[in-house]
Amino acid sequence: MARAIGGTGESPVHGDARGRADGRDPGDASHHGAVRTHAPLRTNGHHRSLGDALVLNATYEPLCVVSQRRAIVLVLTAKAIVVEGADGSVRSPTRRLDIPAVVRLARFVRVPYRAEVPLTRKGVLARDGHRCAYCGAPATSLDHVIPRSRGGPHSWENVVAACARCNHTKADRSVADMGWRLRAVPRAPTGTAWRVLGTRRVDPRWSIYLDGNIQQAASA
Repeated sequence: MARAIGGTGESPVHGDARGRADGRDPGDASHHGAVRTHAPLRTNGHHRSLGDALVLNATYEPLCVVSQRRAIVLVLTAKAIVVEGADGSVRSPTRRLDIPAVVRLARFVRVPYRAEVPLTRKGVLARDGHRCAYCGAPATSLDHVIPRSRGGPHSWENVVAACARCNHTKADRSVADMGWRLRAVPRAPTGTAWRVLGTRRVDPRWSIYLDGNIQQAASA
């Protein structure tokens, strides 16, 4: 996925092609004398199920989302530092570590991004706010503005969210045939949040590091 500048080409986020970091199981940090992350973690005496963490480049640019378990391994191997902590911590006899919500890589990595966000059902519904593009009712399906049978492409610009009633009524006709108007012109979504997160649920602690807030975070 990524190549570290001046490094060996191994991504500190994902390890080598076999999904291992430093030749070891990325889920096992026990060789660092800290926390055995393959075992159930305890916070204040209770089992805790781990979620996700946002990974930032060394320049504070959002890169991807990984499991908090993987983020803990990145911190324990000195490949990242905790920028924002989640609730709780993991402990060993000699060390306490905040469970990370956001981590920043210690070294810069170059990542080739896709030019466009992949078109998915969840993505279209999220872009349109789960509302029908024609009437504004709750959307339950997708519709091609120009039907595919009439040469309409399967693209962000031609696919919209629709309610069952409008989808059934419109059927194989175009918006012009129906005399309808779109509530908004459909476009491909852009921005860091879409590229990195897609339709994933956003942790409120990630917000400052997305889109136009990168410089603000870096100078904090």
